[in-house]
Formats: sequence, structure tokens, C-alpha cells
Amino acid sequence: MLKIGIVGLGRGMSHLGVFSQRTDTKVVAVCDVDETRAKKVKDDHGLEKAYTDYDEFLSHDMDIVVIATPLPLHVSNAISALKIDKHILCEVPIANNLPECELLVKAVRKSKGKFMFAENCNYWYFVQKWKEMVDEGKIGKPTYAEAEYIHDCRSIMRDSKGNPTWRVAMPPIYYCTHSLGPILSVIGDRCVSAVGMNTGSNVDPVLGAIDLEVGLFRTEKGAIVKVLCGFSNPRKQAFHYYSIYGSEGVIENVRGTTDKSFACFKDSQGMVDLPYSYNNPNAPENAAIGGHGTAEHYMIDAFVESIKNNTKPPIDVYEGLDYSLPGLCAHLSSEKDGKLVEVPDPRTAW
Repeated sequence: MLKIGIVGLGRGMSHLGVFSQRTDTKVVAVCDVDETRAKKVKDDHGLEKAYTDYDEFLSHDMDIVVIATPLPLHVSNAISALKIDKHILCEVPIANNLPECELLVKAVRKSKGKFMFAENCNYWYFVQKWKEMVDEGKIGKPTYAEAEYIHDCRSIMRDSKGNPTWRVAMPPIYYCTHSLGPILSVIGDRCVSAVGMNTGSNVDPVLGAIDLEVGLFRTEKGAIVKVLCGFSNPRKQAFHYYSIYGSEGVIENVRGTTDKSFACFKDSQGMVDLPYSYNNPNAPENAAIGGHGTAEHYMIDAFVESIKNNTKPPIDVYEGLDYSLPGLCAHLSSEKDGKLVEVPDPRTAW
């Protein structure tokens, strides 16, 4: 039985629900800066202990630490847990700057604990099926891809007192992982260079958050990927869009809330419907408790199995950084008027 501790009880509640359903894991402790919330979660779920101090929380008897705190805390939280050899499931984005990425890589290498990046979008059913089609050569050689993540988060960019939260200062392209994760996993590639531009703050200049930011990336295998992210825009509802072009076909889904994808293959007469949605039709009952369809169920299952079998986590620190570093570099590019920035390979850069 693996014992689970969760820090950050906003997003962390999703993970609590999934881990609590399993027979081989048990959530034993939670931690949050809001003492009232932490105590309520402990009482509601019959847990052993609730903490407000992270260092005290780490002293609790547990095997896995789920990091669901705000982005600026991800790397420091992870390093503290890795130093005492805890296994880590870290929420997105992975890091707030390039120096943090180096610190994280070095900490993972020194630790006996496993690190997995919680990119849940990789575990949507249609993403998994797209990967199978690309691996089978159904669209030929991948040459170009686009992805968009648009989500109006202005309601959580100020706290209850009206003060800006960490989300205001975060460049939108830092959250490129929900876009690059699926794309790069499907085509089996990594980005090597980045160009970025952003629109500045126009929707709510008083708030000051960047409205939209775009990154244009070249991959190791020569493909081009364009990613658009925006979190302070009036468009409703939130959506993820993906398209992948190959030398012999294309696969794409629909902008907006429609749960549908299409493809055009070499011998197609036009775009054809694909029978793949966000949710895995073979998932067990209540597998969608994580909040993003069946994605969290399969992501956490893969992480737990890697620990039980002592194998590499499916999205380890290097692959997690492959999804994250391009966004950091694209924003650096935007600050340099779109100058090309090389994306370091985390396996060899540090």
C-alpha cells in the first residue's frame, strides 16, 4: 500500500479523488496554507493529519508527494521532497525559469525517489489513439502541428481581497505543456528552438496579465509546431485544439467544446470522422472523478505502476522539461522582439 500526501488543495482535490479510489494507495496527509480548508479535507476524507507547514508535512510517513501548489513553488517543493527520497507527482507547469529547471534535474538525479510530470492531457483517449496512428505511418512523416489552449482565468487572477495572484505574472506560454505534451508525445519529438511573441495586456490593463502569447518551435526531427495560449480573454468556453499534418495526411480535433476529431489520409476523399473522444470507452466506473474525463485515472495508474514495478515514470523529469522548456524559451524570445532562442536538452545541458 503506497501512502500519499497532497500539498495544495485546489487542484490537489482532483488527485485526492483518484488516489482514494485505488486499492493499492491511501491518502494519509494533506497540506495547504488555508488551515480551515486543510482541516475540512482531513475530516471529510478521514485522513491522518492536516498541515499548513510544508516541512512538517514532509515529516509524515508517506511514499508519494503530490505537488499541486502554485507554479512559483513547484520546484522548491519538489526538491525538498526529493532530498528525502519521496516519489513526486508534480502538477503543471514544471518550473518558473531556466535556473529552476537545472536545479530540478540535479535533484532528481540525486534522489532515490521517482519524479513524474502530471501532464494529464497526454492521457486523453484520442491523444493515445492519434499516437497509434502516427506510429503506424497513417499520416506519413509529421511535418507541422498546431495547438491552442484558451481559458478565461480572470476570475482566479485576484484573491478574495482583490490582490493579484501568481497567475497574473505568469506568461501564458509557460502553460504550453497542455499543448506540447500531446503533440510531442504523438510525434515522438522534442523542440530545439523557439520564437515567441505576445499581445501585451489589452483586455484588463489594470490587472496587467498578458492576453495571448504564441510560440513557434522547430523540432529535432525538423517539424514546426505553433502553440497559442491565453488566460485573460473573453472567449467562452475554455478549449484545447490540436492538429498534426504529415506528408500523407492530417489529424485534428475541433476548436471549442465539441468532443470530436477528424483525419484525412492519403486515400481519403475528404475529412473522415474518428471514433475517439476525450474519454476512454473501456475505463472503469467513476474513472472520470479527476475532472478531465478519464485522463487523471490513467495518468495516476501509470505513475503508480512505475513505482510498483521500479520502472521509469512515463513522463519523467526529462520529458516533462521537453514540454516545458520551449515555453520558457519562447517567452525569452518575446522579450527580445522575437529573436530565436535555442531550447536546451535537459538530458545533456546540466
